[in-house]
Parts: sequence; C-alpha cells; structure tokens
Amino acid sequence: MKIRTSVFTSFIMMAQVLGIALFLRGFFPVPVKSSVSAKNKLSDLPAEPLTGGPHNSSRLPDPLFKRVVIMLVDALREDFVFGPNGRGNMPYTSHLVERGSTHSFVAKARPPTVTMPRIKALTTGSIPGFIDVVMNLNSPALLEDNLLWQAQAAGKRMIFYGDDTWLRLFPKLFMERDGTTSFFVSDYTEVDNNVTRHLDSTLKRDDWDVLILHYLGLDHIGHVSGPRSPLVRPKLLEMDDVLKKIHGALVSKETEGAPPYLLVLCGDHGMSETGSHGGSSEPEVNTALVLVSPAFRRKVGMETPSVVEQVDLHPTLALALGLPISLNSVGRLIPAVVQEAPLRDRLRFLHLNGHQLSCLLGASVAEPHREVGVEQFRVAEKAHGGWMKLYLEGNTSEVLGNMGKKVLRQYLEALASMSSALSRQLGKYDMYSMVAGMVILLLVLLLAMPEALSGAALVDVPVLQALLSLPFYLLCLLLASVHVLVCTSAGSACYLCSLSWGLVFTAVAFASATFCVLVSMATRLLVLLNKQDRSHLSSLGWSLSELDILLLAGTVGHTLSLAASSFVEEEHQTWYFLLNTLCLAVFQDVCRKYFREQRRPGAIGENREHHEEEEEEEERFFLSPKGRRPSDPSQPGGDPRSREKWLALATPPLTLACCRLLRTLNQTGVQWAHLPDMGHWLNSSEHRAVLSLLAALSLVLVYFLIQRRCSWVSRIALALGLVGVYSYRAAVGNVWFPWQHGSQSVSKGTVEARFVYVFVLGILFSGSKDLLRSQIAAAAAAAPLKRRGLWEIYSGLVLLVALLFRAHNLPVLCCCLLVQSLMARFIWRKLHYDAAQTTIMHYWFGQAFFYFQGNSNNIGTVDVSVGFVGLESYVEGPAIFLTALGTYAGPLLWACHLVCYLNSESLRTPVALGHGCYVLALLRSVPVAAYVVLVTALRYHLFIWSVFSPKLLYEAAHALLATVLCLFLGAMETAQADAARP
Repeated sequence: MKIRTSVFTSFIMMAQVLGIALFLRGFFPVPVKSSVSAKNKLSDLPAEPLTGGPHNSSRLPDPLFKRVVIMLVDALREDFVFGPNGRGNMPYTSHLVERGSTHSFVAKARPPTVTMPRIKALTTGSIPGFIDVVMNLNSPALLEDNLLWQAQAAGKRMIFYGDDTWLRLFPKLFMERDGTTSFFVSDYTEVDNNVTRHLDSTLKRDDWDVLILHYLGLDHIGHVSGPRSPLVRPKLLEMDDVLKKIHGALVSKETEGAPPYLLVLCGDHGMSETGSHGGSSEPEVNTALVLVSPAFRRKVGMETPSVVEQVDLHPTLALALGLPISLNSVGRLIPAVVQEAPLRDRLRFLHLNGHQLSCLLGASVAEPHREVGVEQFRVAEKAHGGWMKLYLEGNTSEVLGNMGKKVLRQYLEALASMSSALSRQLGKYDMYSMVAGMVILLLVLLLAMPEALSGAALVDVPVLQALLSLPFYLLCLLLASVHVLVCTSAGSACYLCSLSWGLVFTAVAFASATFCVLVSMATRLLVLLNKQDRSHLSSLGWSLSELDILLLAGTVGHTLSLAASSFVEEEHQTWYFLLNTLCLAVFQDVCRKYFREQRRPGAIGENREHHEEEEEEEERFFLSPKGRRPSDPSQPGGDPRSREKWLALATPPLTLACCRLLRTLNQTGVQWAHLPDMGHWLNSSEHRAVLSLLAALSLVLVYFLIQRRCSWVSRIALALGLVGVYSYRAAVGNVWFPWQHGSQSVSKGTVEARFVYVFVLGILFSGSKDLLRSQIAAAAAAAPLKRRGLWEIYSGLVLLVALLFRAHNLPVLCCCLLVQSLMARFIWRKLHYDAAQTTIMHYWFGQAFFYFQGNSNNIGTVDVSVGFVGLESYVEGPAIFLTALGTYAGPLLWACHLVCYLNSESLRTPVALGHGCYVLALLRSVPVAAYVVLVTALRYHLFIWSVFSPKLLYEAAHALLATVLCLFLGAMETAQADAARP
C-alpha cells in the first residue's frame, strides 16, 4: 500500500509522542512516602527502650522551646551570612554567629532548588520529586504529614507573613496570615515591606507560638540583577535589621524558669552566579542556617559552620517542640541543638528519630533487614535499653556516662546510614512504563527514519504482508506474555497494568503490526544497499555527499556524547565544535563551487543560468534593494557575480567570527559558569556607556537585517518598537540615553514595554492578515502574500525577543539574524542544499544559539525576570509564555526562520517545507531517545535530578513542539496537493 510521505511521517511523529508521553509517565517518581494521608501521632510513638523489664513510657521529653520564630530569607546563600562578606552584609547576625548563643550551619538543599519543593522539604523532611518544579507555579494543598499539621494538632497557634506559596500548601493552618505574590520578581521592596509592617504589633502579643516570615526581596534582586548587584547589600542590611528587631523583642519577653525561645534564620535555596536557582551547583544548594536561643552555650570566638542537610531541620524542630516527626521525613536530628538537654532526653530524641527512619525504610525497601542502618539501629536500641536499666536503678558511676556516650555514637551512625539510604531512594519509578516508552521511541526512530527522511513523494507500506506473516503472531504472543508476567509479579503498581485487558491486547496487536511493517521496510532498504542499486536508491532520495556524512556523523556523535555526564554538563562545547566544523565544511563547498566554475565555465554555465532564473524573482523580492536586480551587470560596483563569489567565500569565516565573539559574551555550562565574561564586564556600572552604545548599534542592525522583508507599515512599527526596546532598557537602568549621563531614575519600565507590545501585536496582525489573504487569493498572488505574511510574523517575533533579551545579549540576536541572512543568501540557496541539509544546519545553529544566550542544561538557567516585562502583577499565562520564549529564543528563532526559508524554496521544490519540518521533528527525537535510555540506566543516581531531568524535559518539550509543527504543516501540504490535483 502506497501512501504519501507526509502521512507516513505524521504517523511516525504520533508514535514518537506516545513513546515520550509513556516514558515521562513512568519517569516522574512518586516521592519516598509511607502514605500520603497518614499522620504520625503521639499515641503511635514507641516506648523508651528498657532491658529486662516491663515496657517503659512512650512519652516525649518536655519541649525545649516555648516559642519559635522562623525567618526564611529566599535565596540566602551561605556566603551572604558567613565569612568576610557576612560582616559587611549582616553585621548584627555575624556578631551573634561569632559571640552569641547560636549554632550556625551550612544547610545543603537537594535539587530541584526552587521554592515550593524546598518548603515541602523543610516542613515534611522529605525529598520532593522533580515534578514539583512544574507544581511550583500553582502549588496544591500539601496533604502528607508535615510539621505545621503536627503543630496545629498539638494546639500551637501559628502566624504567617510572606510568600503566598505557604498559604497554598497550608490553606487552613494559620490563625493569622498575609501572603505576597512570589512570582513578580520586579518588586523587591513592597514584597518585603508587606511582611515587616506586621512585626511591631505581632512581637508585642503573647497569643502565638510559631511565627513564620518568608522574605522574597533578595531572591527577586538575584533574578533581575544577579548576586553581585549593588542592590544585594542594602537588602541584606535590611534583613539584618529585621533579625535584630525580632531578637530584641524575644529577649525582652524572656522570663525566668520558662522554656526559652528559638529564632531560626534560614534560606530555602541559594543563588547561582547568574542570579537564578533550581540546579545543583554549590552556590545554589548551600544555604545559611542560624539558630539563636539562650538555651545554647555562648560562643567565645568564630567557629566554622558545620554542614547539615536541609531536611535535618524538620526532625530537629519537631522534637524540640515536643511534636512527632512526620512519617515521610528522611532527615536526622542535629545533635548540637539538644546538646544542653539531659542525656536521657538526648537518647530518647535519637531513638524516636531512628524508629521513624527505620519504619520509613521498611515501607520503601523490599528487604529492609539487609540495610546496614537498620541493623545499626537495632544494636543501638538494645544498648539503649541496657543503659536505661542502669539509669533507673540509680547508677551514677562513670560507667553510665561512658556507656551513654557510646549509645549516642551508635544512634548517630545508624541515623546517618538510614538517612543516606532513604536519600538514595529518590523515588519509585514505574519501570514498565519507562521501558515500554523507551522501546517505542528507539524502534520507531531507528526503523522509520530512513523512509521518513527520503525525498520520495510516496512510501510503500507493506501492511497486508506484515499482518499475514508468522512473526506478527509470534510477536503478539511474546508481548502479551511479557505483559502478563510483569503485571502478575510486579512489586508496585504499574500504569500499564491498571489498563483493561482488552485495551492492552489491542495495543499489543497494533504495536506488533507496526513493528513488522517497519522491519519489512528496513529489510527492503538493506537489500537495496547490498545490491548497490544506486539508481533505485537515488530515485528514493538517497545519495550521501560529504556534507551529508558530516551532518549525520555530527548528529549521531552528539547523541553518543550524552552517555557521559561531563558532556551533558558542558554540552555547549559539543555544539560549538560541531558548528565550527560545519562552517569549515561549507567553506570547502563554496570554494569547490566557485573555483571549479572558473576552471570549467562551459560545463556548468547552462545549469547555473537555469538556477539563477528560478532564484531571480525571489531574491529581488526578499534580499535585494527595491528596484535593483542582483544580476544586472550595468549596476555600479563591478561584476555582480564576482561580488557574489567573494561574499559567499566570506560568509563561513564571518559566521565563525560571530560565533567566537558570542562565546566570550556569556560563560555557560556547569563547571565554569562562575568565571567572569564579557557580559559581566558590560553590566558593570563603570562600563554602562559601552553597553549603551553596543545595545543601540545592535538594535539598528536588527532593523536593517529584517525590515526589507516587511511591508512599509510593518517597517514603521518595527522601527518604533525597537526604539521602545531601548527606552525600556534605559527605564530599568541597564543603558543610558546620551542626555542622561547616568543620572536617570530606575523604574519598572512598564509603560515602555507595553509600548513595544502594541507594535509586536500590530506586526503579527499584519502578517496574519497576509496569510489569511493568501488562502483565498489567486495562485499567482497567493505565494508572495504567504511569503510576506510568514516573514512579518517572524519579524514580530524578533521584536518581542529583542524586548525580552537582556541588554548585553542583544548582540546575540543581531548575530543570529546576520548569520541567517548570509547563509540564506549566499550558502543554502546558491549551493542548492536540499531541505534535509538545510534543516539539520538550522537545528545545529539553533542549539548553539541556545547556549550563546548564556543558557545551560541546569534548570537555574531559566530567567524568571523576563516573564514580568511589562506586567504590574503576576499573571500566570503571560508570565509562563514570556519566560519560555526568553529562555528558548535561540532554537525558536532558527526553527521559525527554517519555516520561512523552506516556504520561499517551495516554489522550486514543492515538498521542501513539509519535508524539512519532518526532518526537524525527527532530529528533536534523537536526543530524547538518548536521554530516555540514559535515565532508565541511571535511575538510582542522584545526578539525574540535577542534569538529566531538566535536559530531558527541555528536549521532550522541543520534540513535542516540533511534532505539532510537523503535523500542522504536513496537513497543509497534503491539502494543497489535493487542491492542485485535477
């Protein structure tokens, strides 16, 4: 059965989507939990160990603290508080750390280091999954056992002021609350003033037990300006004054004989050198933790802060307040906090913590008795019982003290082992769904790509032959047996096992038939290759040039490089190398074309004239000044063909120069992102004039590079929009106007940004109008209208990206447009590269420009501040769209340029547009398949959360978007072909 290539490739794309969706369904783990709705209760606590006697009491020791104030400063890096920087940033806090009754720690947060998962870690002691990054945008109520629920159940009165994420997680637990929007990062003043304004009245009252304050201003400054911003120190001084006020109020209310207070200063996550967070770099995971209480011994000098896990704060606070530890906590008690308590209470605290961890380990591991930590806990518990017997008998000898210290060490070793084992168990994966998705993805990709990438208009699909073959029935039997075996022996629930048997066996039959069809097609191609039937292969669209081999080897090599974690962390180096190699290969093709033409002009003259006739109208419309023909020899300036040759020869070296310049603009990756770069130099206040000049020059070049493709109305809108872009950057203080001389007042630039949005919408409307007119216009007039409409939509997108890019990144946009124009004018069109070659080149350039922006595979790359350009408050839809567009502008611009270019080429090659989009969609699936295999193999390694998870989501999202684009354009192509058929 013969079907259109577009229909066949659309089917392949849908199979790719199914494979990706099935894999992601199994990949997002259920975090380590004993039960979501279960809560730990005082009545469930184990009895105190006692050897040779009746069961002892199961009571908790008396609470160590009466009142607790938790002051959480968002993005409080440890070097903001400790070390030489701390004395200048937070002098009062530094004094307490060095001389006061305090304990200071470096608390390590686990990735993903974003706010909502970190709040869950602090309140539940569990390790959230990566899916919580998505849930961070709209946090649902937290149902699992947590510290605040336990506090409310114990009758403690709680007050909260700050980030409204807490109010979404705990909607009914606070007797008094006032939330502030956490996503409007342009506000770093009012968002903190709305918290501090409640302090004077609240601290004077006695009707509360727990006060939680969450300050967001520091995090917002980091997103907008980075950790080296001059705004950081004033904000830290403000936080220091707040802590001083709270500490003074708590000291003034201290009474003799009553339990003391506890003041906690902490951060939820750190801040990268670019001001973002979410990844696993040291500045992002190392947060400050300071505990202040008169119950602690006063220090006599500066001590180096100890390192603890952030989740350790949860069991420490729970036990210190006389509350049960949450069931799902993987944290362990911080011994220094209970150091002044009686030895019996300290042992009891450690016993309760160990019992809770051993129960959670028993619910999370198939054979918990084989875990080293569980055995160590049993030994410590037995020794604890012996100590209790001596203690209750009134033994006061030195032996009792030494024995108690030994039991303490045993408990601490057991806690460390069990906590480590639970932390390694990041989640429970649905391996059946993951493997099924991986198999679908790989087999379809490998077996279908040759036919999908061929230039043939029709594909011969042997459906009937496959259905009547013996392998089809054997494969159905094999897959059905595997499904029954897995579902009857699986230790945990699988998504596929929850489906009805009828639906499963229907899917098995369909999958078997598809596999047999693809194998039959691949076998037929291999037979042709073995027979060396070159003429038939050429008719199928298969002939490999040197450039084809380079593009294929580069794409496959990049995929293989993902097997090493260092290549994932520093993936930009791979793309930079491939792009440089591509430019050299293109330069070789240019030299071969023009210098061979000079030696043998007669042999190819006729062919060249034929191609030039086809290109002349298009070049005059798109790339030549109005009224001048590029091939007119009467123009001043010499022979246009000679000028064209030298411009073509100069294009690859100029592209290399642009890429080398952009590499110095932004340091990226994981290992070296902290090093200074040209962007840091331009953003410093003393070089503001240079940045202003560079930004203005870049915007002017952007206008001249894209204006000739637009109507005169769109040109005017584009010019005014780019002026608005510069005005916006001047309003927010990034650049200067010549008459300001650095004395301008900084604002949010809302009016200027909305001014640009008006022109963006106008250009998009103009382009959409031309596209709609092309659908109803006559054939002769439809093509120019469609081309202009696509280019105008592309121009509107460029204007929007220019608004979202930071000022020092505007040269990235300028170089992107320059390379696109040069390559389209002198390389792709003149060298007659086909749709597949052009698409792969666009793909490579798009990947490289993603990293030229300063992005990396770290989720901390995401610049949240661009989501609020022109907004006065947080609006979820526009904020998400603008953030995604600003982050992935490079690949998106190259993908859109590919559509525009292939549409212009469709006059000469009718299948260019759809075929190129199929190539792009399949290319996006290649790295997804590689990550699927790697994550399946490395599912128990923590590293996948910090690198593979964000990268997998990034690649999967791109693959899905490319697939949607492919299906849409394929449908358009098929409809146009049917309409043109007589």
